[in-house]
Amino acid sequence: MRKPLIHKSFLNALRGIFIMFKSERNFQIEVMAFLINLFLIFYLNLTTVDSILILMVSFAVLAAEIFNTAVEKICDFMQPEYDKRIGFIKDISAGAVLLMATASVVVGILVYWKYIF
Repeated sequence: MRKPLIHKSFLNALRGIFIMFKSERNFQIEVMAFLINLFLIFYLNLTTVDSILILMVSFAVLAAEIFNTAVEKICDFMQPEYDKRIGFIKDISAGAVLLMATASVVVGILVYWKYIF
């Protein structure tokens, strides 16, 4: 099987992000939080290091949500009926997103605190 051209690979990835945004409510909320963070980076004139920290945790939450959705979709495809083992897999995948989101809130508090107070 031939590998797709590089621009086709990027288009496929962008299509995946668009599908996530269009179909997943939590991803929409997380994108909104990302946009708020972008605004705050410029409005509060964050240092480069602080901006990098905020951007890294923001993108990590978005990536975690994408992986979580992929795991859930694969589980639903493999086992459409309720199965407690599948429920366990979905729960731990969602737990990873929760951990990353919690870490991002902690980083956000630590970074923004000195700019706001």
